[in-house]
Amino acid sequence: MDDKLLSQQEIDALLKAGPENEIQHLDDIEIDALGEIGNIAMGTAATTLSMLLGQEVKITTPKVSVTNEQDLKQNYPYPYVLLEVSYVQGLEGTNLLVVKEEDAILISELMMGGSGLPADIDKLDEMRLSAVGEAMNQMMGSSATAISTVFDKRVAISPPNIHYVNLAETDLISASGSQPLVQVLFAMTIGTATSQIMQILPLSFAKEMVATLVGSLANSSEDNQESEEEKPVSSPSVSPTAAYPSQEEQTPATVKPMPEAIASRKEKVIQPVAFAPLTEEKQPTTGTNMDLLLDIPLEVTVELGRTKRLIKDVLELGVGSVVELDKLAGEPVDVVVNGKLVARGEVVVIDENFGVRITDVLTPVERVKQLQ
Repeated sequence: MDDKLLSQQEIDALLKAGPENEIQHLDDIEIDALGEIGNIAMGTAATTLSMLLGQEVKITTPKVSVTNEQDLKQNYPYPYVLLEVSYVQGLEGTNLLVVKEEDAILISELMMGGSGLPADIDKLDEMRLSAVGEAMNQMMGSSATAISTVFDKRVAISPPNIHYVNLAETDLISASGSQPLVQVLFAMTIGTATSQIMQILPLSFAKEMVATLVGSLANSSEDNQESEEEKPVSSPSVSPTAAYPSQEEQTPATVKPMPEAIASRKEKVIQPVAFAPLTEEKQPTTGTNMDLLLDIPLEVTVELGRTKRLIKDVLELGVGSVVELDKLAGEPVDVVVNGKLVARGEVVVIDENFGVRITDVLTPVERVKQLQ
């Protein structure tokens, strides 16, 4: 045995190999799980962003890696827009959604009615930053909804905070630059512009998300197994030929029944199935199930018209502003019940209140189309 003592450096190295160092990595299963979570969440976010911008938005399958704050500052020393999101229900942790400055300018321009990246703007002002923040807020809200579906429990986020910073000069989630972080990098396409968007979250929070996903899948599997076990076993149907077995079936050539089986067979009496005769039932003449629904309150709304406006136009509204609707003067107004169009009519005055005189009621076919 070697009597040589360990140096202080070797002792420190052994101490660092304890439990704290065990979480400095992600295995293949955890990487795949985080990729699947990110794919579902950002896929929903891409749909939301596409509706806001009026252009096709594609976000590809992510690349998941473990990094730290120092490496992020070294690899991405550019101005970025950061949306800081804290999970307050279902999960506990912080997530950063990071967008390049150029992409943020493009998003703000499309949100404000533009057609593409402006050539004369290289910085985000307060109005443009607010527009980008609203878009990213909607994206993370839809992502939280998607995650709730995957985890099979409610996941809620707090109102996010937006920051316009130089990443190389900003402290991220961790207080120390050596703390492990998970970088989830997506390739993003807005119209014809191609770029990247990434999420940054602490490694411990990423592992919590994986554990929650695995737990929800295990619970779902157990519920399915229990439901299968609780299903009643239906008795086999007896056909006329099975009720009267042939002589060959009663006495097989090679297998002789035991005496107990012969005795139990003699005790059983097999009879043809007798069904009750089919008779035509008369419908009751008084009282219907509709009577149970007559006291349910419904919300009736009369719409003069609708219109769509850009965020820029809404921000410019003031006292005396006029908003043009999609209906002509004198055109019938829509009568909507619980959000569904059921009739049309004309506006009248009853004493000192407005009212509606029904002039047209939608047919059942038209109502079905409205439900679709």
